[in-house]
Amino acid sequence: MADSKKILVTGMSGIIGSMVGRHLASLGHEVRALNRQPVDGFDCVQADITDLDAIRPAFEGIDTVIHLAAYLGDDDEPQFDVNIRGTYNVFEAAADAGVRRVIFGSSGAIQVAAEKYEPIKAMVEARVDDIPDPRPVMMHTDPPHPNNMYGVAKVAGEAMARMYSENHGSAIVARIGRVRIEDRPANAREATVYFSHRDVKQFFEKCVDAADDLNWDIFYGVSDNFTRFRDITHAAEVIGYVPQDGIKGWPLDD
Repeated sequence: MADSKKILVTGMSGIIGSMVGRHLASLGHEVRALNRQPVDGFDCVQADITDLDAIRPAFEGIDTVIHLAAYLGDDDEPQFDVNIRGTYNVFEAAADAGVRRVIFGSSGAIQVAAEKYEPIKAMVEARVDDIPDPRPVMMHTDPPHPNNMYGVAKVAGEAMARMYSENHGSAIVARIGRVRIEDRPANAREATVYFSHRDVKQFFEKCVDAADDLNWDIFYGVSDNFTRFRDITHAAEVIGYVPQDGIKGWPLDD
């Protein structure tokens, strides 16, 4: 592990936030939570990210912020209130506190509309015989292609991250795959973007420990699945993330 850091995790009561925060703490980092409810065993600032003044104390003395708090529902209004305004508040508080690096928890939702079209459609439906060779790979440089306001809000968050890197410090965008508490996909589509618990921990550890001169980048967080269409080579080359897990076929062979 690199030098111990003071890390703030927003949304640490969630599946990913809890996993990441506790893993980083086990490595010797000093982890604080920013959460609406208490997080057992951790220093926790209880506040809503929609309230900028209320969240400011959480950022004091912090080296790295991992922003995972988000509204995951279907209503559009909370996308503006939580996922856009709340994310803006996180970046503002980080800038005011002089935070060195912000890792923004984005999502493949920013490009999910591409899954309606071939050849990606064949991959998410596990129609292996219809997948061309070479297989299509979605790169971090490909343009956004959302189909709902959640995806649009994540595009906005990525833009805020880029702006942070220009004006304040390092920013890394983590486009997170599908993580389930059961640590297994529920359908063929999830098998393409499955992100194992073990790989989640490694991925965020690599983001935290990335070189100080990494000012800006985007990485897909996904395991090495047999119908994977999101690129993992860029993350391997830049931060050394190499998945240990992956779905080898669908249906699952139990």
